[in-house]
Amino acid sequence: MELAQSLLLNEDAYKKVAEAKRPVFIYEWLRFLDKVLVAAQKSDIKESQKKLISQLTEQLQERPGPPTRQLLAKCLATLFSVGDTFSLFETINKCNDIIKSKDDSPSFLPTKMAAISCIGEIYERLGRMVGRSYEDTVQILIRALKNAESQGRSEIMITIGKVVASLGDAAKNCHKDIYKAAKSCMTDRSMSVRCSAAKCMFELVHESTFVATTELDNVVSLCIRALDGSNYDVRCDVSRLLAHLLAHALTPKTPQQSTKSKQLTLSDALGILANGFLKGGTSFLKSSSAGEIIKGSSNVNREVRVGITHAYANFITEMGGPWFERNMREVIDHVLQLVCQPKACPSHVDAVYARKCVLFILRTVIGGTLGEKAQIAAAKEICTIVVKHMNYIDASSENSQSNSESNLQHHVIVCSLHELSCLVQSLGTSASPLVSEPSSGVLEPVISVLIHPSSAAARYAAAWCLSSIAVALPSHMTMLIDRCTNRMHHLKTSPEAISGYSAALAALLGGVRHTALGIPHARGKKIFAMAEELLRTATQTSRLTLQRIQSGWILISALNTLGSSVVKKHLPKMLLLWRNAFPRSSKELEAEKGRGDPFTWQVTLEGRAGALGAMHSFFTHCKELATQDVIRRLLPPLECALSLSGHLPNVVKSFGTHLKASAALLRQRLYDVLALISPECYEGAFSGLLRELVAEFTLTDNAANTTTSLLRSLCHVDDSVILGSWLQETDHKAIEDQLQPNSASGSGALEHDAASLYMNSPSADSVPGPLPLGVSVIDSSVRLYGLVFPRVAHKHRLQMLEHFNECIRSAKSSRQQAVQINIFTAVLCALRSLAETKTGFAQIEVRKAAVNLVLGALNSSNPTLRCAGGEALGRMAQVVGDNRFIAEMAQYSFDKLKSARDVVARTGHSLALGCLHRYVGGMGSGQHLSTSISILLALAKDSSSPVVQVWALHALSMVADCGGPMFRGYVEPSLSLILQLLLLVPESHVDVHQCLGKCLAALVTAIGPELQGTSSSITTARLSCLVCCAIMQNHPDALVKAEAIACLQQLHMFAPRHVNLTSLVPHLCETLSSSHLLLRRAAVACLRQLVQREAREVAEHALNMSNDSKEKANMTENGLEGALFALLDSETDLKLCSDVQDTLISMLQCLANEHLNRWLRLIKDVLQASSISSEKNSPLDSLSKEDKDDTEEVEGFQIASSDSSPKKSVSPRWPTRVFALECLLKIISACENKENHFDLQKARILSSQGKGDFLVLHLPELIKMAFIAATSDSDKLRLAGLKALEQIIIFFAHVPEPEFEGHVILEQYQAQVGAALRPAFSPDTAPHVTAAACEVCSRWIGSGVARDLNDLRRVHQLLASSLAKLKQGKDQTPLFSESATTMEQLAVLHAWAEVYIEAMKQEKSKNPNESEDECPGGESLLSLVQPEMSTLSEHWLNALKDYALLSLPAECSSQLPSEGGAFYKADTMDGSKVHYKKAWPPILYAVSLWLHDCGFTTPTKRDDSQPANMKSEDPDGDRLHLLIGICMEALCSPTSIQPEQTVEYCLRTMYTLLDDPWPRSRIGAKSKLSIEILNVMHRLLLTRESESCFVLVIQVVKQVVKAAIEHTEQERAAWKEQHPDPETPPRNQPEVTQSAQIDEPGEGGSTGDIYPAQSVIFATLETCLCVFMRYVPDINPSSTTNIMRHLAGVRKGVYSQDACKIMSDALSIMSDMPQLCSPKGTTSVLPTLIFLTLSVMRELAPRNGAEPVWSVSSALHTLKSMCASSYAKRLDDIGTRWRLLLQSALYTLLQDYEPSQDKPGMHYGTALLAMTVFLMSCGRDTLNIDVIQEKAVKVFKEAWATNDNRTRLQSIQAATSIFQHPDRQVAIFFIHSISPPVIESLLQASSNREQIQIDPELIFESIRLVETLIALTEDENRIHLVSVLVPVLVALLIDTDRLSSADKSRRKIHDYAIQRLMAVGPKYSTHFRKVMQKTPQLKVRLEEAIKAQSTANQSSHLKQSSNDSQQNMLAQPARPTIQLKQFGSGFASKS
Repeated sequence: MELAQSLLLNEDAYKKVAEAKRPVFIYEWLRFLDKVLVAAQKSDIKESQKKLISQLTEQLQERPGPPTRQLLAKCLATLFSVGDTFSLFETINKCNDIIKSKDDSPSFLPTKMAAISCIGEIYERLGRMVGRSYEDTVQILIRALKNAESQGRSEIMITIGKVVASLGDAAKNCHKDIYKAAKSCMTDRSMSVRCSAAKCMFELVHESTFVATTELDNVVSLCIRALDGSNYDVRCDVSRLLAHLLAHALTPKTPQQSTKSKQLTLSDALGILANGFLKGGTSFLKSSSAGEIIKGSSNVNREVRVGITHAYANFITEMGGPWFERNMREVIDHVLQLVCQPKACPSHVDAVYARKCVLFILRTVIGGTLGEKAQIAAAKEICTIVVKHMNYIDASSENSQSNSESNLQHHVIVCSLHELSCLVQSLGTSASPLVSEPSSGVLEPVISVLIHPSSAAARYAAAWCLSSIAVALPSHMTMLIDRCTNRMHHLKTSPEAISGYSAALAALLGGVRHTALGIPHARGKKIFAMAEELLRTATQTSRLTLQRIQSGWILISALNTLGSSVVKKHLPKMLLLWRNAFPRSSKELEAEKGRGDPFTWQVTLEGRAGALGAMHSFFTHCKELATQDVIRRLLPPLECALSLSGHLPNVVKSFGTHLKASAALLRQRLYDVLALISPECYEGAFSGLLRELVAEFTLTDNAANTTTSLLRSLCHVDDSVILGSWLQETDHKAIEDQLQPNSASGSGALEHDAASLYMNSPSADSVPGPLPLGVSVIDSSVRLYGLVFPRVAHKHRLQMLEHFNECIRSAKSSRQQAVQINIFTAVLCALRSLAETKTGFAQIEVRKAAVNLVLGALNSSNPTLRCAGGEALGRMAQVVGDNRFIAEMAQYSFDKLKSARDVVARTGHSLALGCLHRYVGGMGSGQHLSTSISILLALAKDSSSPVVQVWALHALSMVADCGGPMFRGYVEPSLSLILQLLLLVPESHVDVHQCLGKCLAALVTAIGPELQGTSSSITTARLSCLVCCAIMQNHPDALVKAEAIACLQQLHMFAPRHVNLTSLVPHLCETLSSSHLLLRRAAVACLRQLVQREAREVAEHALNMSNDSKEKANMTENGLEGALFALLDSETDLKLCSDVQDTLISMLQCLANEHLNRWLRLIKDVLQASSISSEKNSPLDSLSKEDKDDTEEVEGFQIASSDSSPKKSVSPRWPTRVFALECLLKIISACENKENHFDLQKARILSSQGKGDFLVLHLPELIKMAFIAATSDSDKLRLAGLKALEQIIIFFAHVPEPEFEGHVILEQYQAQVGAALRPAFSPDTAPHVTAAACEVCSRWIGSGVARDLNDLRRVHQLLASSLAKLKQGKDQTPLFSESATTMEQLAVLHAWAEVYIEAMKQEKSKNPNESEDECPGGESLLSLVQPEMSTLSEHWLNALKDYALLSLPAECSSQLPSEGGAFYKADTMDGSKVHYKKAWPPILYAVSLWLHDCGFTTPTKRDDSQPANMKSEDPDGDRLHLLIGICMEALCSPTSIQPEQTVEYCLRTMYTLLDDPWPRSRIGAKSKLSIEILNVMHRLLLTRESESCFVLVIQVVKQVVKAAIEHTEQERAAWKEQHPDPETPPRNQPEVTQSAQIDEPGEGGSTGDIYPAQSVIFATLETCLCVFMRYVPDINPSSTTNIMRHLAGVRKGVYSQDACKIMSDALSIMSDMPQLCSPKGTTSVLPTLIFLTLSVMRELAPRNGAEPVWSVSSALHTLKSMCASSYAKRLDDIGTRWRLLLQSALYTLLQDYEPSQDKPGMHYGTALLAMTVFLMSCGRDTLNIDVIQEKAVKVFKEAWATNDNRTRLQSIQAATSIFQHPDRQVAIFFIHSISPPVIESLLQASSNREQIQIDPELIFESIRLVETLIALTEDENRIHLVSVLVPVLVALLIDTDRLSSADKSRRKIHDYAIQRLMAVGPKYSTHFRKVMQKTPQLKVRLEEAIKAQSTANQSSHLKQSSNDSQQNMLAQPARPTIQLKQFGSGFASKS
């Protein structure tokens, strides 16, 4: 194919290509030519243009297929537009000659079609350059139209349309001929011709004045006729034409138009559309009024009505939103009037369809073209219409006039209320003006409809509307419920009022679960009492009996939607009501059958249906309460209802057909209830139940041919191409449904089932539409049958399947089809259940019966049945799971396909093959794969039957989807066939092209990642796939284009390098504005995938496109992001909106950091859009007087007023703005870890250098956006704004302001923050908004931004005002549920707790020397909080008590207070737990801080209201145990995993509590509590990973140990008082303890045994060991070190500061352990302590060259504490044991010092220090062991022998310390062993005094060591050491003449030597003189050095004095250059 890519056709290569592949070669050449002609040089084109034209025109004769001829035409037109036109007319003439040809053979048709296409493209591209040749061309085309077949007619009309569009007025002399030709084609039998003619006529309307004036009537009639029998595409095109025609006529281009004919007015245009909607055909010019147009009685065609509905929506949309706003009243009134005409509603079904059409129009134009402010105005207009019609009904009912018209008025009301519901739901809380304004409010008109005298539909619509209002405005929910209950009570004698208000209450209750705040619990009780009263008094007045029973049960049903918490208390009464609604026994039921009258039976059936409906609601919404016991008690009523249902046909026959509806309702409710209960519960009633179910859907007792609506949903989703269910995926689904065959989906209406009022959720775009009762009961029976069938005995299955066959055979014509549809739906349901439950058919007879049933459907003439048959066969193969059965079924289909020639059999069995493969899989059907594919490929080539091609291709795609690797060998032939068909199949066969697209997608999946390969076969396959995609992309149908995009998406997934984004992205961007939902979905889904991998490239392509062709791409400077944001405002499809949001988020995460300014500008544009609030409603009006001074700062944040330009676009709606804020938060989060984004100074520097954009530079915009959102009318937007404000505070609170040192950047926005928060604290604000605002307040106060208390008070006052929420009395009427109040109150307490924590933190960190100027008046944040602490502390403690109670397990529920707690009610306990769970951690910590600050034993007021047995004897202790208990429960609960912040709060609380002596004394006195706390800390160390958490854990452990030590010391002191010592030994002698004193307090007692379960020491050591095992796992020789270290998350030898602190604290805790023991107990604990300490020290200080971590010092301290312990000095057995253990420890230390194969040995310095600790602290008997002394000396010598000066220094220092050991024998040994090498080194250093290589510090320490030896030596022997030291010191002196040139290090040694000589001389004067006398030269050198030193000291002293004087002068302040005069001095001089 590479040879095809040349400017001229490579004819040699073309001839070598195989005949079958030549069309592909030509198409690929044309594709390349199409791209290259635009970019090529003009000179290159001129050189080869003649040859190129010849080659292109030659291709006309080659019978090109549709895609090829389109490209051929395009290339020709492009060639003439970019090159010369010298042969233009010759080419046109050639094409004309071909068109004029008389050859009508099929073989010549492609040539003629290609010529027509070329003509169209040439004229479209060149326009008036063709001169007057158009006249001949047009006439030729029109003449050719007469004899052309459908493809030709369609192509000719498209070409003529292009001619008209390109030539404009120049071709007006041909317009009438064209108009005549188009007229005939508008009613062509071919739908594609009608579409083409409509498009041609559309262009004609643009250019010809007569079409919209004199011919207007005829064109309208033509459009209406074209809609008759039309398909979806025709309706779209014709409605677009009609709308454009009327818009053109209403707004003529030129004023001359109006002089020739009557000017069309708006009422005339609407009258024309109304005429088409109702009947069609009458001219508006010949009628006097619009009223005459809509009279008549004949039924209207449904296709016409749907088409005109399209036209209405298109017409108003084309006129524009501003136009619609101006004419809103007239348009809305006109549209609503359509449904009150007799012709529109000849039957109930027609009325429903008409209402659907009207609702579609209103939803499209009001929801799509109007902004939120205009929508509110529209809602008011709708309410005005409702009032007018209600008044009309009242007047007509009083006068008894116009009865027929008044009966239809309710349809207007229903449509109005439905649209009002949708409007309110879409507006959300922004709809508050509709309710808040009494004069124009919507509540009164809606409530007035609840008592509509004649229409239940109107009453239900009003009820639903009220529910929508309440869900949108939750603050009105409770008020509306109260209002309805009151009115129902006052109008209890009116049946309409009972029915209407009960429906309203049901709808309101059903809406409660969709609001976040709920209703007060008491309302549920009140409504249940009302329902109970209605049922009890139902029989008192026969006139009201029916309404009361219906109302009572519907209220109970709706009450169940409130959930288990409300229903639980009413369940006993409900069970009683259900039991009383049915006969108690079968005898009563039998007796009941024989008596009664029609009215009694109606009441009975309605009541029992209501009871069953309540059961259905109960099982749906209260599953927790549906226990086995409850189900057992409900089974008798259900069995009674089942028995009754079998008798209902006789009842209907006996008492009248008006009971049919009630009987059907009872059966439907029964089936729905049984479907929710496990079939095992009613297994004994299967026989009777199945009899009823089968009779139901086989229409045994039903004369109507009613069909189920479930069949399409039970078929596979991919079968949409066969079933036509793709219409469900269009924007016109709401009205197109009514045209679907065998479907009741378009006939749903609210009045069909009152249960939909409470069962459905309010949606912004739809109103519940339950299907008609006849359809619903069949649907319910089918669903239940599917659930029961798998549990039925095999013989019953066989009987039913045989019965189904018999029913189908006995039925005739249309009834047979209806029965067959119902049966197959039931069978599919049953097969699906069998597959889900993994239950087979088992018996062969059952299987045969099922096969016979299914095979019969495969030959049905109904395609839906054939599809169901194939689906059933596939499901059956899946259920049976037998290879033999699969082979038999496949072979049967093979045989049928080979022999059958009729379309029905071939399509049915093709699908059967595909379904077999789909449900069995590639492995299960592998042996049939080759045969299946060969047959399906052969069928797909059958061009004589497009239907067969569709079904075969669909089956082939199924086989390819499930074939897996086994299909890989069939990819090439399949792909070749697809490409061949795409090039040959006419474009009008859309279904074939769609199936080809699905096949291609399956083949791409089958090839998979191999598409990236480079082999020839893969390259060919990849190119074929790309060519196929290109062909489908150019197809005119949206479905095929969508398939092309899906295929390209898959190709990009597998081979991204080979998908050209340069062309794909612009194509996707253009598709975003398509009118087809499927196409938009496909484009967004593809973009979503692309931006996940190549977001930057996609964004660049889209932005380039917006720069090049704005109009074409509908792009702005915001690029793709802006287009996607705009899409969110116009789209209603949830899946599409979700994909758009995902795409934006992916782009944001990738690009926001690079293009920060663009993204922020885009989000700001979205948020700054005109809102409903005008400037007078600005949130700034709520500023207090103190904020007025800051108005100038805040004014910049006001929302801009809306633009009043006539072409304004719809402002972004609140959901889009909420999403924009979510994007803003993601942008902030994405910048979180990048420092430059939060450093203003760096950001400015980098930005000025062009190195990027930074978030901190946009802080004003961020604050502004958050302000706009936080002060909007929408609650959700306010919540998002508050969240954004909180995040801004978190991230920017500590960003400094570089221009003002000591200040932060956020200080300048204090007024804005206060103004944003103030509206949230107004009394009418919803609780969740106030709660969010409290959180922001606490965050702001705690951030420290506002340093001036006056600034801080602004926000503090807001928070202080919220304290009133805590004092609300119980007499106030709540608007929301008690849990909402709990949420708000706890949010206030939570916020205050965080503020108090921050205040205490600031107070603790405050510098005590801080001057009063920095803190004026001594005020601080704490001073603002302190006045509220008395109240807050009480509330905090109450909240914690509540939380503790609510945390109790279920088995302790009896201990809970019956009335609830301080902040929750018992009824709403479950709903309140989540709020307590969020609020308690900071409250707990705040309480602990408060108690620590003011004392734990502060006197508290005793509550005298409590009974005596409830009063606490120890309130302080109870409070302490409450706080510790909450902490412990949270930290060790096995059922919940607390977040890290909560754990830290608990640990801080524990530490704060134990930091006070009183709580420590209480904890220490209870060893079990201490052990429990330590065990919990141990668990935290095991289960957590945060080091900050570990630090707190160890701090708590230290406090617990401290408490235990203090308690032990108290006990020990008390014991000593009881057992005084007989005598106290001298102070300097070791204490001698008698054996009787061994029993003193402490763990271990007299035996020394430590019991783990009772030991604080054991629990503590367990915790310490856990710490060491986490950080130093090598201490355990049996552990897998690498795994442990991996789990610990540390590398060996690399420890953070926190880790070092944790280990140090653990070691220090261990040093305190002996204090907890008895003397005997210490001997049990000491080995463990020594082992752990030495092991940790060994591992933390290895000899690897690195310095030991500072935790080693703690280990040394622990060792020292043990060595120096008084127990080691005892003279009894305990002392002996201690000394032996310490001796062993020292030996172990020396052993650890030695390196081994797997250990590097201990660090020299650490070993020296540790050994020094032992040697200095232990006694002689511990150290006088030869092995120990030798090893110790070896340590010193090896350390001294190293080359590391630091180690040598440590060795000298350690030796110096040891030499001073109090025991001379110990010291002498080490002196003799260690001092010689040190003195020798010192002598060597002094011998070469010119070049001293040793470190000065080493020399100094050596000198100190010698001085120490001198001091220790007896006087008579000192002369020897002095004679060594003094010469060394003198030798270290510098000669006088070299002193000035000596370096710093040498001079330092010199100075030190003089210093020591001056010290040693006087101290040992006698010996010093002897040395000097013995060596006179020493004296000379010393005297010279002293003189030089004194001279140097004097000069340095003088220099220092001079410097000091200069500094003093500089320190004095400079005299200012501008002298300040004293105030008033100037006036005094003049006097």
